[in-house]
Parts: sequence; C-alpha cells; structure tokens
Amino acid sequence: MKKRKIHSRKELQALRKELRNRLTPAEATLWKHLKSKQLQGRRFQRQHSIERYIVDFYCASEKLIIELDGQGHYTPQGMKKDAIRTERLQVLGFTVIRFENKMVFDQLPLVLATIQDHFKTGV
Repeated sequence: MKKRKIHSRKELQALRKELRNRLTPAEATLWKHLKSKQLQGRRFQRQHSIERYIVDFYCASEKLIIELDGQGHYTPQGMKKDAIRTERLQVLGFTVIRFENKMVFDQLPLVLATIQDHFKTGV
C-alpha cells in the first residue's frame, strides 16, 4: 500500500511560492527570527503545505506549526474555518500554535519564548 503524500503537494507549489513572495508584515518580521536556524537551531519553513492547507511556518523536527492571524481570522466564519483546520492538523500529529499579528510587533520576545516552549527535543 502506497503512503499518501501530505507535505509539499505539487498542486499547491505555485500558491506557496506566491505566498512566500508576499509575506504579511507580521510574517516577514517573525521570519527574520526563525530563518537560518536562528531559534535554538531549529529549521523552519515558511508557507509549507500539509494536505490541502498552507501553514505560515513549519518546523519538521518538532512537528510544530505556527500560524499568524489577522483580522479575518476573528470573524465567526474565520474562527470556525481555523478550528476545523487546526483539528485536522492535530489529528495528523502536528502541534499548532497561533498568534495574533499584533503580538509579533508588540510582544516578539514572548512569541519567540512561546514557540521555544513547544520544542520537545534537544538540539
């Protein structure tokens, strides 16, 4: 039985590239602190796809997903959609943590500390 590919699916490649080329200001700010293994030596990817979802940041060694949420996520429809998405990703074995975009600008040290608190393994 062939194992179904869930990461970096070909049909989402163009969209992932487009999203990487136009990061939100919050994503660009956080990426400066995650790229090049700057956070405790962990390798993060941006705009990584898992099944049909494209997540903002992904650390494979930790199975950790980081999502930054803007205003559209705080509507009833946005919250319902995010809950379904988070539940599916958790069923697949991933940990999902979410931050409001504003937190990246106002409380970056707390955001980075919270991410590190979710690391399970030593480097």
